[in-house]
Amino acid sequence: MSNTYTIDDLTYLMSRLRDPKHGCPWDLKQSFASIVPHTLEEAYEVADAIERQDWTHLNDELGDLLFQVIFYAQLGHETERFDFSTIVSNLVTKLVRRHPHVFPDGTLLSPPAERALTDDEIKQNWETIKQKERDGKEARGESRVLDDIPQALPGLTRAVKLQKRASQVGFDWNDAELVLDKIEEELAELREAIQSGNQAAVADEMGDVIFAQVNLARHLGVHPEEAVRGTNQKFERRFGFVEDQVRASGKAWSDFSLDQLDQFWDQAKALGL
Repeated sequence: MSNTYTIDDLTYLMSRLRDPKHGCPWDLKQSFASIVPHTLEEAYEVADAIERQDWTHLNDELGDLLFQVIFYAQLGHETERFDFSTIVSNLVTKLVRRHPHVFPDGTLLSPPAERALTDDEIKQNWETIKQKERDGKEARGESRVLDDIPQALPGLTRAVKLQKRASQVGFDWNDAELVLDKIEEELAELREAIQSGNQAAVADEMGDVIFAQVNLARHLGVHPEEAVRGTNQKFERRFGFVEDQVRASGKAWSDFSLDQLDQFWDQAKALGL
């Protein structure tokens, strides 16, 4: 019969891995910065398991992601900056503060609120509370409007967060049609850059086009990162069908023209792939 371990066992295990005399050489070499790529990879693997509805592997991937938090907590303890208990305490404090509709008197053991809020009210309260937190930092000279949006986020996700934050102070269009006009403007500038042959300008204008498209997605209630992930999966399915047709023919890819391959693609679309 296998043992059932607890979070305390996990933190103990982590301390053993980092023991200067008897620990694991690989773990001992790591720093806050060196394990960031592993953290990002584990987060993506969690997302991938959820998208595939692979619940067995999701259990494992969540454990791997939790281990990243435990690793940071151990490093924080060793450098006397924080530890796992302070991470948990700060998190609970913040979540109680940000959920007054659940904890109306501001304590963890608060009795339930008398009236359930609507989704819109909850969202508005959440944004108001977060804005107050930012205002407090700004008043102390600790932050600016776009601060604390992580640089390491995927580009599309970070673009959404930048735009939403700017929107909260009134820097935003109020009509999706205006965003479409902006996309047309950026496309025209991209065409000019392409014609100029200046690759740096092309890259810059291409970024502007993508940023404007993200803005349109936001106004339409579509998360661009999720939309692109869905399109990637659709492309994989349809391309897989094209590849199956090429293999079934016994010919090489080079034996087919683009028009012929495109016909296979259209068949895949007709099949709903």
